[in-house]
Amino acid sequence: MPPRRRNRRTTPPPSEAARLTDALLAEGFNKRQIATILGRNSAIVSHFYSRGPASGQAYAEALRAVVQEVQAGGPRDLESLKRLAGQYVTRRRTKSGRIARVRGKDSVEHAPDDQWSSGCARAGRQHIASGASRLKPVVDAAADVGGRIAFTVRASKGRFLIDAGRDDDSPRVRKHVVQRPDGTEERNYGNHGVGLDAREWQQRVSRNHDDVTAAITEWMVETGRLAEGAKITHLELRGWKRT
Repeated sequence: MPPRRRNRRTTPPPSEAARLTDALLAEGFNKRQIATILGRNSAIVSHFYSRGPASGQAYAEALRAVVQEVQAGGPRDLESLKRLAGQYVTRRRTKSGRIARVRGKDSVEHAPDDQWSSGCARAGRQHIASGASRLKPVVDAAADVGGRIAFTVRASKGRFLIDAGRDDDSPRVRKHVVQRPDGTEERNYGNHGVGLDAREWQQRVSRNHDDVTAAITEWMVETGRLAEGAKITHLELRGWKRT
């Protein structure tokens, strides 16, 4: 009886972004430098190789321009190449052709003014578990100038106790409530330029041993907005100085 043929998986061809990356690697650049040129995290370059032949399409044109510049003997410093690539990098699109929504990086961002005027910080599930300490500087900065804060809370939809948009939850923000596919919901508090007193919230955070997540959870439970024992999965906090 003849041996049975085995179905061997064929390796898919590399993406165009991967081929262009290989060309830059051959020119002496490393993956971290290529990511810097594209203005992205270094992990994005590895995705060119691991996510199929269509991966990195949004960066292919930028990479092609950089490869041509380098191979033609043009400038090789990262800043020059980054400016060049920036002319070609496009946002990823969905299958329907719309620009894809990309979650912002979990980080603190301050306005580039000489004097602090506003700040924003986000924390996801992993950072929240450790107290979301990256949110505290925004609270402190707003409190130092007698400013205001607002925040967005994401938690399981069934754990919110008040219907969205009611005055005893967060007035007039029904249209800002975001339903997520995983059964969670995002709600905003302190919006419409009104805000919450940053100094009061600085005291709340201090009472909770600098745990911003615990302070917000405590407030929401105390005010009847969130069920006791509910877990917040994501937070975004904004602070600003009154004009």
